[in-house]
Amino acid sequence: MIAQVNLGGSFTLAGTSVILKRIGYGAMQLAGSGVWGPPRDVDAAVAVLREAIALGINHIDTSDFYGPHITNQIIRQALHPYPEDLTIVTKVGAVRGADASWNPAQSPTQLRQAVHDNLSNLGVDVIDVVNLRRWGDGPNEGSIAEQFTALAEMQQQGLIRHLGLSNVTAAQVEEARAIAPVVCVQNQYNLAHRDDDALVGDLAKKGIAYVPFFPLGGFNPLQSSTLDTVAASIKATKMQVALAWLLQRSSNILLIPGTSSVEHLHENLKAADLQLPPQIIAHLDAIGGA
Repeated sequence: MIAQVNLGGSFTLAGTSVILKRIGYGAMQLAGSGVWGPPRDVDAAVAVLREAIALGINHIDTSDFYGPHITNQIIRQALHPYPEDLTIVTKVGAVRGADASWNPAQSPTQLRQAVHDNLSNLGVDVIDVVNLRRWGDGPNEGSIAEQFTALAEMQQQGLIRHLGLSNVTAAQVEEARAIAPVVCVQNQYNLAHRDDDALVGDLAKKGIAYVPFFPLGGFNPLQSSTLDTVAASIKATKMQVALAWLLQRSSNILLIPGTSSVEHLHENLKAADLQLPPQIIAHLDAIGGA
């Protein structure tokens, strides 16, 4: 039996009995190159998922447009029937073209189909959390009422337990909350990308989880001599420092680092053991001009 590790404490989703460890697992990298098609080694992908659960992770972030369908099918292969305390969070709002392109799928009909695709490929009757993923390279204003209402109706039908948002503005969070409870917001946020500083604090007051993606910049990796220096000085990886900074940034931040390697999974989880002192936090804050 594998000993469970420090996962940065826990957080209870607002208005629910769902308690999540603060470090979860992002499943995007389980698909093939470009998040397209199957991985070269399905057995390795299965092993990573099973190791994550064995280490105590109880929050997996996924989407049926990863692959497409592939990632959810691997999750089902690896973990079904799912542990009782496991929360699977998916997102809807996009589809993949035959050329591997990413395309919007924001109509109520498309959103409903996406939810059913997730249900089918995950092998469940109800999805724990569905995030409405607003289309665009970054958050942009505009009403999301029609889209969020479609998901709220599916929640009322018993197909979704809880609702969240992704790639949204503060105004859109409030618009959605007027329709149905929001338990989490998933936006890009990291040492250099600090547009959501105020939103993180506002959501913390409301008990809503903030789930940052791309802790090191994602497809455009963060280049920072300050981060390099800090990581070297405390004998940690850049990813560990970036994740530790996020954990210390606010108690409502939940992490979903992804990897296709068991070795890197263990490496990422060591971020919870890093306690960054105030002077290092100050150096890291300066990367984003804070």
